[in-house]
Amino acid sequence: MAKLQDEVPAESFDKVRPIIENDLGPMDKSFDFVDTNVVSGASLGQVYKAKLRGQDVIIKVKRPGIEKIVEEDIHVLKRIIPFAMRFVDPNLRYSAEAMLSQFIETIHEEMDYRIESQNLKAIKKNMQNYPKLIIPSVIDDRSSKNILTMEYLPGIKITNVKALDEAGIDREQIVVRAHRIFFTMLLRHDLFHADPHPGNIAVANDGSLILYDFGMVGRLDNKTRLKLIRLYLSLIERDPTRTVSAMDDLGMLMPGYDRSIIEKGLALSIQAFHGTKVDRMEVKALMELANKTMSKFPFKLPKHLALYMRMASILEGVYLTHKVNFRFINVLQNILEEENIVRDAYVEEIKISFGRFVKSIDSAIGLVPEIRQFIEQNKNMQQNKPKSRTVLLSGTILAAAVFVGSTILYSTNSTIGEIGMIGSAVIMTLSVLMRDH
Repeated sequence: MAKLQDEVPAESFDKVRPIIENDLGPMDKSFDFVDTNVVSGASLGQVYKAKLRGQDVIIKVKRPGIEKIVEEDIHVLKRIIPFAMRFVDPNLRYSAEAMLSQFIETIHEEMDYRIESQNLKAIKKNMQNYPKLIIPSVIDDRSSKNILTMEYLPGIKITNVKALDEAGIDREQIVVRAHRIFFTMLLRHDLFHADPHPGNIAVANDGSLILYDFGMVGRLDNKTRLKLIRLYLSLIERDPTRTVSAMDDLGMLMPGYDRSIIEKGLALSIQAFHGTKVDRMEVKALMELANKTMSKFPFKLPKHLALYMRMASILEGVYLTHKVNFRFINVLQNILEEENIVRDAYVEEIKISFGRFVKSIDSAIGLVPEIRQFIEQNKNMQQNKPKSRTVLLSGTILAAAVFVGSTILYSTNSTIGEIGMIGSAVIMTLSVLMRDH
């Protein structure tokens, strides 16, 4: 399968030449020289080396007839996947359908090199101050919908362990750098490279990473990005309760999931995430409990997160190839701190917790309709009562509502829940003091 990255058998140049000349005019006038031997071949396009104005360039040309092939493949996938999904868990079915939908959207964008050019320029601008990162420049007057001409930037394939070692390049730093670059795109900006397979990442002699192929990119709106940051922050702070809440907000959990079991599972995962060895017996006991109490797989992959998950899983493959001492949690923490993202995440966390707190109080009052009725019936009577009794009654009702709401909220955010309980005690104390005065 790895050969599909950059070793797909190329179409004859005789079939490629008409595409170049149809878009750019006679080839000998468009370029000083074109080497007709393919440099690399991927599923949608193939790459040639050329010279333009004395500079080495790369010409990426769309494969002849690829649109028809893609449409036929999509037609087959649309028929096969729904049939195959009848035999798997409904949640996995949802995830597969979301990935297919995202694939269909993305593949059509990938076949328009004008869109890729825009993606490349946007990411290059976003990451222009990032050290040890090289992104090629596009030569606009030699590019079109079917052709993308860029400066030639050769390097060592990121998974070529032997060549990297021979060049004296620190592979541990390469793995760290790759994760930092891609997760900075994800967590700081609204556009990220979603196809970081080894054929799209090369290493320069000084250890800089060179990125190629910006046809497949992911986009996250600010709200989703902050939710994702909250998820990572809860993992860093070893808080499985907040992790579950963030996953739920992102749409990663099916309705009716067993929160307690998922929290226990995440607690073990977080231990491993931070380098703490997990007890096998504890894992086995949790799996047995889950099998007894959970009737279906509780996780799902929403369409808007499909490219993010793809990017993250491919990067994990790069790390596993190198087998170096690497802990993702440390890289993640550095990104959040250095990019000043933590403050935004905490503000969002407080907003969401406060919103839940208010809803919880409202729910608590709704659980006791007699209190509402009592308040309405006694409004006029309270005006004639001594002020001290009115204050005490109002304070008692408010304190009770806050306390019940806090206990409801405690299951999703223990800190805010505890603050609410303390607050209810303060309200009650103040009510008593005001009554005495």
